[in-house]
Amino acid sequence: MDHIQAISPLIRRRRLLALTGSAMALSACLPALTPTPPPPEFPPIDYSTRRDGPHQLQAIDLQEIPEFLHRQVVRYETDEPTGTIIIENQNRLLYLVLEDGYSLRYGLSVGREGFDWTGTSTVYRKARWPTWTPPPEMIKREPHLERWKDGQPGGPQNPLGARALYLMTDGRDQGYRIHGTPEWRSIGRFASSGCFRMLQQDVIDLYNRVPIGTKVIVI
Repeated sequence: MDHIQAISPLIRRRRLLALTGSAMALSACLPALTPTPPPPEFPPIDYSTRRDGPHQLQAIDLQEIPEFLHRQVVRYETDEPTGTIIIENQNRLLYLVLEDGYSLRYGLSVGREGFDWTGTSTVYRKARWPTWTPPPEMIKREPHLERWKDGQPGGPQNPLGARALYLMTDGRDQGYRIHGTPEWRSIGRFASSGCFRMLQQDVIDLYNRVPIGTKVIVI
């Protein structure tokens, strides 16, 4: 009995060392947890009235726009490379892919029923305060647009707004644009003829971030 009591502490010590070693070996086999990188920082968002070239931008009352449509950095996992634009028609959202699993998200107005589309495009042209020329089929539907058949000069009431990104789809310009709009209350709605409308301040921000050649995926 005394002999058993004498060796019990030694046995317990050996067992403890064995368990500790096993735990250390197991921890060495597990992948190290990588902390999530912090989101990128951007200057404060300004939707106030301000001058932009020859024209004045109208202030936007964000309280009248649902929060999910406000410009913001969000987590967004995708295999597409940084700089790609991804548009979710049903959600009325545009994502500019950033690094480390983040994106800069903007609210949109998208094509109404019968005018929505999906596919892959490329930004082939960019314009500040662009001229808008309604296509013949639009003039046929809305005869009052006949006065702009040769183009409406850029300005605060121009439907293309402060900036426009022109899209090349299936090798040609099919009339699709990402552009600003003076009708800012339409953001979040299915209201356009196939283009993607943005708040004026948002389209200026996007315009400054993406170059010609940017890939645009519409889903």
